[in-house]
Amino acid sequence: MGTRRDRPALLEIVVPAFNEADRLPAGLDLLCGKLAGLAARAEVIVVDNASTDGTAGIVESWDGPVPVRLVRCERRGKGAAVRAGLLATRAPYVGFMDADMATDLAALDEAIVLLREGRPVVVGSRRHGRSVVQGYALPVRRLGAITFNRIVRDLVGGIPDTQCGFKFFYGPLGRAAAKDLRTSGFSFDVELLAHCVRRGASVTDIPVVWRDRPGSTFSVRRHSLQCLLDLARIRARAGVRLPLIPVRPNLPVVPLRAVLGEPSPVPVALSEPIALSSPVALSSSVALSHAAALAENVPASRAKTG
Repeated sequence: MGTRRDRPALLEIVVPAFNEADRLPAGLDLLCGKLAGLAARAEVIVVDNASTDGTAGIVESWDGPVPVRLVRCERRGKGAAVRAGLLATRAPYVGFMDADMATDLAALDEAIVLLREGRPVVVGSRRHGRSVVQGYALPVRRLGAITFNRIVRDLVGGIPDTQCGFKFFYGPLGRAAAKDLRTSGFSFDVELLAHCVRRGASVTDIPVVWRDRPGSTFSVRRHSLQCLLDLARIRARAGVRLPLIPVRPNLPVVPLRAVLGEPSPVPVALSEPIALSSPVALSSSVALSHAAALAENVPASRAKTG
């Protein structure tokens, strides 16, 4: 009988990285530790986006509890890196996260549950009513993000936060959307989600715990104009409906919330402590490891988006 590492991965997570030699080791350590504790097998793909530091070397020498492989993308831009990473996946479920791990990894539990229930796209949202956001940059940047998301909500299924770096997809849908992705800059999330919506997929947003991390490469002054131009191009292409990607998970569907009798939605859980200005009650999310103990032929829950 083969080991767990010999089995195909259920989930592959893409981490785009441009000159992330300083932050990547800590980020990979957190991510691999979380994935090693899941009942399902997972892998990580780090996309070296034409870095000039030791990013690639860190990935090539990485020795952790889950496989981490390197994909090189010489075309600069986060969108180009995510596209290359998603196209390199093979798993039934795929997604991407930022190298700084600004989104608390506790949200992975609910994201995987929703994917296995048949939700084709699951994204973290800092503007969800139950999200906890700490240190959200400068007021001008926050105002710009709100304005940006109001402009594009009709393109992305109505979700209020398109730019949170925590997005997961049914694998064939994610790869099809990535193949059509043309935006290499910071607006790529909008186009990626728009490609999914135009294929008939719904988008489910979930609450997250998000901490602002120093070192962001986005600049309101330098990148705002390019983002607006990208949005104009994305909107111009939005009228063309794309072929439907049927969402037919090839693994047993396990509606954990329904079986456990827990209220929907599940509150956010923290994988590490967070200092808040006022008390916030947060309970643990459903542990994915419970799935092995549940019957595999229970009909999928299709509750309204939390």
